[in-house]
Amino acid sequence: MGWSSWSVESSAHSDYGTRWLNEGNIKNAADSLSGKLASAGYNHLNIDAGWNADFDWNFHTDANGIPDADKGRFPSGMPALSDHVHGKGLKLGLYGAAGLEKEVYDKNAPILGTDCHAQDIAVKPLTPSNMWGGNWKIDYSNPCAQDYIDSIVARYASWGVDFIKIDGVTKDNVADIKAWSTAIDHSGRRMWLSASGWPVDIAAADGLKDAANGVRIDTDIECYCQTTSTWTSSVDDRFTDLPKWLEKLDAPGYLADLDAMPINNNTGSGLQDGISDTERQTVMTFWSMASSPLYVGGDIWFLDDKAKAILTNPEVIAVDQAAVLPRQIRSGDTQVWTKRIGDDTYAAVYNLGSSAADITVDFKDLGVRGPQQLRDVVAREDFGSFKHTWTAKSVPAHGSRLIKLS
Repeated sequence: MGWSSWSVESSAHSDYGTRWLNEGNIKNAADSLSGKLASAGYNHLNIDAGWNADFDWNFHTDANGIPDADKGRFPSGMPALSDHVHGKGLKLGLYGAAGLEKEVYDKNAPILGTDCHAQDIAVKPLTPSNMWGGNWKIDYSNPCAQDYIDSIVARYASWGVDFIKIDGVTKDNVADIKAWSTAIDHSGRRMWLSASGWPVDIAAADGLKDAANGVRIDTDIECYCQTTSTWTSSVDDRFTDLPKWLEKLDAPGYLADLDAMPINNNTGSGLQDGISDTERQTVMTFWSMASSPLYVGGDIWFLDDKAKAILTNPEVIAVDQAAVLPRQIRSGDTQVWTKRIGDDTYAAVYNLGSSAADITVDFKDLGVRGPQQLRDVVAREDFGSFKHTWTAKSVPAHGSRLIKLS
């Protein structure tokens, strides 16, 4: 649970974009996250792509090929920024990409603690790696390859990093995620490892399940436009893509990452979410039913009251944090999903159509028998006792309802 910088970095809004990523804005984000959402559990501040790139987007590393903070963006350096983030009671996340950075290869950086250099660990002939072919493929049959990833994670551990996102993951990059996972173990520091892509190739699912905590199962949520997102770019994709992944997520702690939630600001100044309040609640409900990581996109400095109310509902958060995967009962425009947490059964309905609809839930489809006490989890109101079925009346277009049956 937390916040990610990519939604503002990806925006075409004149006040945002990749140049927004700098020390002052990240400190402001830390202050806002700490003051507005941390008490509800949102405690990760994840800095996405660009933290070790200059304003012309040239990535760079130190003499040993270890990513270092760009001095133009972060003049005080990453240790000082980490101290600020941790001083607010938060955790720090950093971004990386699968494969060997070409800049590291070109300067043939010596690998710490070894007699090897970067060019020794690249597959020959040189082979492009990751979803955009931006790095070289690493030869993990060379022990120095693991030593190199270990050196990066050890440096991150010394900075107090708590989360690592490795982007551009294809089936060909499973070995990279396993190496990062091993490096985290070697570091002795507890970190969350996210395998990211747009989406990660589902063919990589089985190979990743013992290494990654979360796997991106869909394209970017951002629309790369004037707002953070829109319903069709690309919130609605999740409702058809998550079912394809559920049978693959069969390892403890191996969870679908649905990307950032565009639940931040629909009023006043700053970047707007681009989806309605009804749609924002549907995002929160769907992410929570999926037990996806909950991280906010957008400029958290401008977090509005409605967004805060949606994000901090403790009963909805509990549905997410149970880390229990859901089951889809009905697909199409009026979807029904369920999952069981302890002695309680939860059912969520979603209207993906363009007009209001009644959606009926048959209790036998949920696997429950006898009279059920129903509670509206979002409204935090009890409905009383029902037998056999319950109907969500007039669910608005792109709307949802979430109930608990006891």
